[in-house]
Amino acid sequence: MAGLLVLDMAQFLSGPSAALRLADMGARVIKIERPGSGDICRSLYLSDTDIGGDSTLFHAINRNKESLSADLKNPTDRDAILRLVGHADIVVQNFRPGVADRLGLGPKALTDAYPELIVGSISGYGDAGPWAGLPGQDLLTQALSGAMWLSGDADDGPVPIGLSIADMLAGHILVEGLLAGLVRRGRTGRGAIVSTSLLEAMTDFQFEVLTTHLNDGGRLPQRAARNNAHAYLGAPYGVYRTSDGWLALAMTPLTTLAPLLGLDLPDAATESNGFAERDAVKEMIAKRLEQNTTDGWFTALRTHDIWCAPVLDWPEMLASEAFRRLDMLQQVTRGESAIATTRAPWRIDGTRPADPRGAPDIGEHSDRIRAEFGLDQ
Repeated sequence: MAGLLVLDMAQFLSGPSAALRLADMGARVIKIERPGSGDICRSLYLSDTDIGGDSTLFHAINRNKESLSADLKNPTDRDAILRLVGHADIVVQNFRPGVADRLGLGPKALTDAYPELIVGSISGYGDAGPWAGLPGQDLLTQALSGAMWLSGDADDGPVPIGLSIADMLAGHILVEGLLAGLVRRGRTGRGAIVSTSLLEAMTDFQFEVLTTHLNDGGRLPQRAARNNAHAYLGAPYGVYRTSDGWLALAMTPLTTLAPLLGLDLPDAATESNGFAERDAVKEMIAKRLEQNTTDGWFTALRTHDIWCAPVLDWPEMLASEAFRRLDMLQQVTRGESAIATTRAPWRIDGTRPADPRGAPDIGEHSDRIRAEFGLDQ
């Protein structure tokens, strides 16, 4: 995507993460930030670790970008940004519904002015409807999506996913749409308005199990009483404690697993792919796995091609040869600060993109960008 210009008008996580992917693909990304405070992600993300006054999250998703300060409520600055849009290929937004339109920067206004432009926008729950005014925040979206009833055990309450999964998925989905828009523009010369929301992202994320729910009479998912890892899969699927750690067991025929563990399982369980008497079977497996180490079980079970894996923490994963061979980490710099972070999760022709530039200071490139595009004229 070298030679393409992307304007990142978004803040916090979902929109900026989409712009980051485009930067990793080689596009030039200019981040539009309010003077003084900049992207709210610089300070809102709660952590006891910051670098140069900005949160680690801001550094993670805004590396390899330039920063232009502009007050979009100021007519002079807004007119300058509108002129800059005329040079752009893609604009990324995640304003609250109605805000971009009131500023004269809504997707339709921009594409009416520049028909070849591709505008991508992310909302919380769509642009209209009873939830449109709710905060577009990850935990709240998880709560509304039904996904919290898939993790944890049967007697647990709703369990959130411990990542900003809705934000990240929405960013990935937006990139897919933006790339499709570029393909269409290349074929027809016409731009596109691409939109998604956190709720749409969470719905798509659940397409497999939600399809089951929609076609089995609307039954609710039934989590296992213990060692639950997937409400729609039978035993042994789950994570089990060993004598010195944890072991994950995936889809495995009980007729194969039981003899290896020395267990006499009920016939009904083996005949139903582990759904009948699931809780009792998991209890038996759990008690057996506690009698040996994680490495002992992993070695023994992998010999018989059982799908299993030790449960690693981050230091263990990072130290593993398998992870190191992927070359997924890099160091980027901003001023005197060196920040360790991840790299793009794909390789093209065997090469993974990397750029040493870290996230910018607020308005770090304003003077150069304004002069380059004549924004002060």
